[in-house]
Amino acid sequence: MKKIGIIIILCFTINSVFSQNMLTLEQCKALALKNNRQIKNAELSVEKAEQQKKEAFTKYFPSVNAIGMGFLANKPLLSMDLSAMMQPTMEALTPTIGWLMQQGAPLDPAAFNIEQKIEILKNGMIAGVMAAQPIFAGGQIINGNRLAKAGIEAGRLQKQIAENDVLLETEHYFWQLVSLREKMKTIEDSEVMLLRILSDVKTAVAAGLTTSNDILRVELEQNKLESSKLKLENGMMMLKMTLGQKIGVPSDGFDIQQPEIEEITPNLYGYDNATLQNRPEYKLLEKSVEVARLQRNIEVGKNLPTVAIGAGYEYLNFDMNKKDGMNNNFGMLFANVSVPISDWWGGSHAIKRKKLELQQAENTKSDNAELLWIQMQNLQDGVNEAYQQVLVAKKSILSAEENLKISRDNYNAGIIILSDLLEAQNLLQQSRDQYAEAVTEYFVNLAEYKNATGRYNL
Repeated sequence: MKKIGIIIILCFTINSVFSQNMLTLEQCKALALKNNRQIKNAELSVEKAEQQKKEAFTKYFPSVNAIGMGFLANKPLLSMDLSAMMQPTMEALTPTIGWLMQQGAPLDPAAFNIEQKIEILKNGMIAGVMAAQPIFAGGQIINGNRLAKAGIEAGRLQKQIAENDVLLETEHYFWQLVSLREKMKTIEDSEVMLLRILSDVKTAVAAGLTTSNDILRVELEQNKLESSKLKLENGMMMLKMTLGQKIGVPSDGFDIQQPEIEEITPNLYGYDNATLQNRPEYKLLEKSVEVARLQRNIEVGKNLPTVAIGAGYEYLNFDMNKKDGMNNNFGMLFANVSVPISDWWGGSHAIKRKKLELQQAENTKSDNAELLWIQMQNLQDGVNEAYQQVLVAKKSILSAEENLKISRDNYNAGIIILSDLLEAQNLLQQSRDQYAEAVTEYFVNLAEYKNATGRYNL
């Protein structure tokens, strides 16, 4: 039963290993562009800017408004008693009417008894539609559309920057994982060396050439390697999880394909003003100045007269279902001129504020452009320095390997003690670790330099 259980565990382990996708650096970068949420959010920002531009474009067309209202009051809004109003007049006319009747005029006194009460606006309905076309709005509509277009362009530049940042982070984690894998190989090679040394020490102890303390020293070195191996395994697990989060793949669903590190020959291209101006960061700085200028123009437009023309249609129906009710409909044409006289005082300060913001944007552009230039020079120096570190580390490995060979021969000949041999073995391990770190640093710096000079492509 135990054998069956072991076989089942081995089958699951083998299946898990083979079910993982072995990803190269280029494949990891392609997955990052496809799955990374930071890039997806940048794409959504571009879509939002496009919708804002479409919204601004509608301002060129007439604005149409419809209105409808009905009311029903518990009593008329306007009530007039005609008999009370005419009473003084009738009292004044009564003598005249009597005299006319005496003269034979055919008058009926009852006809002059006015008893009528007028009640209006108890219920009603108003409906209408109106369209207005702006003719002049101080450039606010034109500049608003230009501002929306600049927003789309800025969003695309920010998306490009986000893509480059994600690709750089992906490459950084990839090479860090490669470095830890190389260090793991070094530890495994050191374990083999220590086993060989331990065998030689046991032979020497058996022959009475040394004491058993040397065995304990070798075992102590083995324990140190085991501790370092455990730390490396945990570090690789965390790096793999971080890389998986960047590329949108679970850490247990992929593994990286360890690249063959060939002879490193740096081929750095120079950079000039055109290189700087083609960087998306620089273009974004230019776009920020353009946005500030458009916002200033819009603020100026708010303090200019606006002119609009329009047409409308209205329908009125008061005191419905009554003969004396009001029922009418009519159309109209109109022109509207608005001059913001009282806003000029505050508007002048708002315009000055926007002008100051424009100056700030121009200063920020100049300052950051200089920093971008310094960054390119710094990254170029970093690549050259990393390359030199690779050469030094490679020489150190050759020296450490030769030193270990001589130390082993001297130990076997009884010229040196065990601690010297173990020290030589540690120096070789350190040299190999330094080489792995130097190579990783070189490729990361190279990727950052290519990105800063516009040559970082998938």
